[in-house]
Amino acid sequence: MEYLFRAENISKAYTGHKALTDVSIQVPAGGIFGLLGPNGAGKTTLIRIINQIIAPDEGFLFYGNEKLKPGHVHRIGYLPEERGLYKKMKVGEQAMYLAQLKGVPAHKSKKLLREWFEKFDLMPWWNKKVEELSKGMAQKVQFIITVLHKPDLLIFDEPFSGFDPINVNLLKQEILKLRDEGATIIFSTHNMGSVEELCDHIALINKSEKILDGNVRDIKKEFSTNIYQLELANLKQPIEQLLDRRFELIRSTAHNGMMTARVKIAAGTDSNELLQKVIPLANVISFMELTPSMNDIFIKTVTGKYPQESSEYEVSESANDYLAE
Repeated sequence: MEYLFRAENISKAYTGHKALTDVSIQVPAGGIFGLLGPNGAGKTTLIRIINQIIAPDEGFLFYGNEKLKPGHVHRIGYLPEERGLYKKMKVGEQAMYLAQLKGVPAHKSKKLLREWFEKFDLMPWWNKKVEELSKGMAQKVQFIITVLHKPDLLIFDEPFSGFDPINVNLLKQEILKLRDEGATIIFSTHNMGSVEELCDHIALINKSEKILDGNVRDIKKEFSTNIYQLELANLKQPIEQLLDRRFELIRSTAHNGMMTARVKIAAGTDSNELLQKVIPLANVISFMELTPSMNDIFIKTVTGKYPQESSEYEVSESANDYLAE
């Protein structure tokens, strides 16, 4: 696998605070890499090190096959969580200025910016001052400026902060389009809801340390619970009588002639064997594996158990509330 960026054994400490402890990541070229963890975990510190805003105390950084150097900054687009626009400047004027700083000629930058502004419904604000923009509008402008020069590596730190659901979806589509056009993306967030939708690979950071990394599909497979949910109609005998020691009935509920059952399958047992047990004696309306979300996996990795295993957690009657995505 080709990696566009690598960080090896990065550590960073401030007075009385360890921000990063021996963190290594490998970012595959042409994909979206999720840098995940709670606020204060060390994600933004690592991003600032990658952008050469601050230097690590220990460790090495590589861009492609060479050590990261100042010249690489022009090949990186960085959208920080903090807003960084000059409030008294006009929006279009500032966008033009920043685009030219990134090496886009004036005649080209104006054309590209107008295309992006039209797409993001920002043209009415071209001649207004930045201080008149909402938080979401300012974030749109910064997003445009970040991607305008088509850098090889894009780094988005909490890119959906300040956006309503419609604009979050708009930004997600643009991020996926950038990936499809060949960009490599590092996507940093504490909100894991978008991770499975966007990311190919992830690294989980907690309290300055990397606690998990890898391909998203492989991680979800590794953390599989082997729990399946069945919705059955016309069940001819109690489901407990259908199952043998390979199958553990976790819970079952009946409503209006329908049975919903959650069954854990023993390791080495194929899920089809459960269906073979049930099909002769019921109509199978639905059958699905209840896989843990990335948020559940994070909690499991940190605490040793899924949130649903807590004695204080009340399991909903809804199938989607039990280890479901």
